[in-house]
Amino acid sequence: MSAARVNVRYMVDDVDAAIAFYTLHLGFALLSSAAPAFADVTRRDLRLLLSGATSSAGRPMPDGRKPEPGGWNRFQLVVDDLAAEVERLRAAGLKFRNEIVTGPGGSQILLEDPSGNLIELFQPRK
Repeated sequence: MSAARVNVRYMVDDVDAAIAFYTLHLGFALLSSAAPAFADVTRRDLRLLLSGATSSAGRPMPDGRKPEPGGWNRFQLVVDDLAAEVERLRAAGLKFRNEIVTGPGGSQILLEDPSGNLIELFQPRK
């Protein structure tokens, strides 16, 4: 496996659940695990760092705020057939934040991981 070129960190509620989600449903491979604190998974040039509350990334900030999962930031996975991918993932019981929307560049939908972090599935306009 070649080294990933882009690293993204997601705070997660349950590292093992996140590993299962990304490897079983989105084609990531497990690189390493120190669950329940941390794991990293890869897909092509993306290395996704999954950090639990007991990881160093989960420590409170000096002002007391705690890193937490969720929000609106996301990474994008390009797919060939968005409708088929959504159907497959819905059949597996996965949660989406919206329905497919289409714009000038293509179509997209927001998939939630078990902690509420977003993955944008995108099909470019042909």
